Amino acid sequence: MPTVPPTPITPPDEHVVTAREALEPLYERLELHTEATLLSAAMEAGWPADEATKALAALRLQDALNILGREN
Repeated sequence: MPTVPPTPITPPDEHVVTAREALEPLYERLELHTEATLLSAAMEAGWPADEATKALAALRLQDALNILGREN
């Protein structure tokens, strides 16, 4: 059976982009998809769009504050 040569792994200090730069586009697409899904579900349940948007913003803020609190 033929062998496959090992794929060299580039060390972090030799990457062309940072991990954040590599992950950011996917993160933004997931965030937009999640927001659209949550807002759609809230409006289907009868909540006005402005109230659903404010509730989602409050949840995001609380999540960010919780994350920041854990880092300290």
